[in-house]
Amino acid sequence: QVQLVESGGGLVQAGGSLRLSCAASGRTASSRTMGWFRQAPGKEREFVAAVSWSGGSTDYGDSVKGRFTISRDSGKNTVHLQMNGLKPEDTAVYYCAARTEYYGGSYYFEPRTYDYWGQGTQVTVSS
Repeated sequence: QVQLVESGGGLVQAGGSLRLSCAASGRTASSRTMGWFRQAPGKEREFVAAVSWSGGSTDYGDSVKGRFTISRDSGKNTVHLQMNGLKPEDTAVYYCAARTEYYGGSYYFEPRTYDYWGQGTQVTVSS
Protein backbone atom coordinates (compact mmCIF):
# COMPACT_ATOMS: atom_id res chain seq x y z
CA GLN A 1 0.00 0.00 0.00
CA VAL A 2 1.00 3.59 -0.64
CA GLN A 3 -0.26 6.52 1.37
CA LEU A 4 -0.36 9.96 -0.26
CA VAL A 5 -0.69 13.24 1.59
CA GLU A 6 -1.10 16.53 -0.26
CA SER A 7 -0.27 19.97 1.07
CA GLY A 8 0.04 23.53 -0.15
CA GLY A 9 -3.46 24.39 -1.27
CA GLY A 10 -5.16 27.64 -0.39
CA LEU A 11 -6.67 30.87 -1.64
CA VAL A 12 -4.81 33.04 -4.13
CA GLN A 13 -5.65 35.91 -6.43
CA ALA A 14 -5.70 35.48 -10.18
CA GLY A 15 -2.20 35.68 -11.60
CA GLY A 16 -0.67 34.36 -8.40
CA SER A 17 1.22 31.17 -7.66
CA LEU A 18 0.93 28.15 -5.41
CA ARG A 19 3.11 25.10 -4.89
CA LEU A 20 1.46 21.79 -4.07
CA SER A 21 3.37 18.89 -2.59
CA CYS A 22 2.52 15.22 -2.28
CA ALA A 23 4.40 13.00 0.13
CA ALA A 24 4.26 9.26 -0.45
CA SER A 25 4.84 6.68 2.27
CA GLY A 26 4.52 2.95 2.59
CA ARG A 27 5.50 0.82 -0.39
CA THR A 28 6.77 3.78 -2.36
CA ALA A 29 8.42 1.51 -4.90
CA SER A 30 4.85 0.99 -6.13
CA SER A 31 4.51 4.66 -7.10
CA ARG A 32 6.29 4.38 -10.43
CA THR A 33 4.13 7.01 -12.06
CA MET A 34 2.71 9.91 -10.10
CA GLY A 35 0.19 12.42 -11.22
CA TRP A 36 -1.99 15.34 -10.27
CA PHE A 37 -5.66 15.54 -11.10
CA ARG A 38 -8.29 18.10 -10.19
CA GLN A 39 -12.03 18.15 -9.81
CA ALA A 40 -14.28 21.18 -9.72
CA PRO A 41 -17.87 20.98 -8.44
CA GLY A 42 -20.14 19.30 -10.96
CA LYS A 43 -17.26 18.34 -13.26
CA GLU A 44 -15.35 15.17 -13.97
CA ARG A 45 -11.89 14.58 -12.58
CA GLU A 46 -9.39 16.21 -14.95
CA PHE A 47 -5.79 15.29 -15.70
CA VAL A 48 -3.33 18.01 -14.70
CA ALA A 49 0.16 16.51 -14.88
CA ALA A 50 2.15 13.29 -14.59
CA VAL A 51 5.77 12.40 -13.94
CA SER A 52 7.78 9.24 -14.41
CA TRP A 53 9.71 7.33 -11.74
CA SER A 54 12.98 9.03 -12.69
CA GLY A 55 11.39 12.44 -13.04
CA GLY A 56 12.75 12.69 -16.54
CA SER A 57 9.41 12.40 -18.33
CA THR A 58 6.48 14.72 -17.72
CA ASP A 59 3.26 15.69 -19.41
CA TYR A 60 0.47 18.18 -18.80
CA GLY A 61 -3.16 18.75 -19.52
CA ASP A 62 -3.79 21.29 -22.27
CA SER A 63 -5.37 23.79 -19.89
CA VAL A 64 -2.25 24.06 -17.71
CA LYS A 65 0.60 23.71 -20.20
CA GLY A 66 3.10 26.51 -19.89
CA ARG A 67 1.81 27.52 -16.45
CA PHE A 68 2.25 24.43 -14.24
CA THR A 69 5.37 22.38 -13.61
CA ILE A 70 5.51 18.93 -12.04
CA SER A 71 8.69 17.65 -10.44
CA ARG A 72 9.83 14.70 -8.38
CA ASP A 73 12.53 14.88 -5.77
CA SER A 74 15.66 12.77 -5.96
CA GLY A 75 14.35 10.43 -3.28
CA LYS A 76 11.30 9.90 -5.50
CA ASN A 77 8.89 10.00 -2.57
CA THR A 78 7.70 13.58 -2.97
CA VAL A 79 6.12 15.20 -5.99
CA HIS A 80 5.54 18.91 -6.40
CA LEU A 81 3.23 20.92 -8.62
CA GLN A 82 4.32 24.51 -9.15
CA MET A 83 1.33 26.51 -10.36
CA ASN A 84 1.96 29.94 -11.86
CA GLY A 85 -0.36 32.35 -13.60
CA LEU A 86 -3.36 30.93 -11.78
CA LYS A 87 -6.82 31.60 -13.19
CA PRO A 88 -10.26 31.39 -11.56
CA GLU A 89 -10.96 28.33 -13.70
CA ASP A 90 -8.11 26.53 -11.92
CA THR A 91 -10.27 26.46 -8.79
CA ALA A 92 -10.78 22.83 -7.79
CA VAL A 93 -9.79 20.11 -5.37
CA TYR A 94 -6.39 18.84 -6.44
CA TYR A 95 -5.59 15.17 -5.95
CA CYS A 96 -2.25 13.41 -5.97
CA ALA A 97 -2.24 9.92 -7.47
CA ALA A 98 0.24 7.08 -7.87
CA ARG A 99 0.29 3.86 -9.81
CA THR A 100 2.48 0.80 -10.02
CA GLU A 101 2.56 0.93 -13.81
CA TYR A 102 5.45 2.69 -15.44
CA TYR A 103 4.97 6.03 -17.20
CA GLY A 104 5.29 4.46 -20.64
CA GLY A 105 2.49 2.01 -19.93
CA SER A 106 -1.21 2.65 -20.22
CA TYR A 107 -2.72 6.07 -20.36
CA TYR A 108 -1.28 8.09 -17.51
CA PHE A 109 -3.86 10.82 -18.13
CA GLU A 110 -6.71 8.46 -17.23
CA PRO A 111 -7.69 8.47 -13.52
CA ARG A 112 -8.76 4.81 -13.75
CA THR A 113 -5.15 3.73 -14.33
CA TYR A 114 -4.02 4.94 -10.89
CA ASP A 115 -3.95 2.69 -7.85
CA TYR A 116 -3.58 5.16 -4.98
CA TRP A 117 -5.08 8.55 -4.24
CA GLY A 118 -4.60 11.28 -1.68
CA GLN A 119 -7.42 13.04 0.14
CA GLY A 120 -7.13 16.18 -1.96
CA THR A 121 -6.30 19.80 -1.26
CA GLN A 122 -8.48 22.78 -2.15
CA VAL A 123 -7.17 25.46 -4.48
CA THR A 124 -9.29 28.57 -4.86
CA VAL A 125 -8.37 31.36 -7.27
CA SER A 126 -10.24 34.63 -6.87
CA SER A 127 -10.78 37.04 -9.74
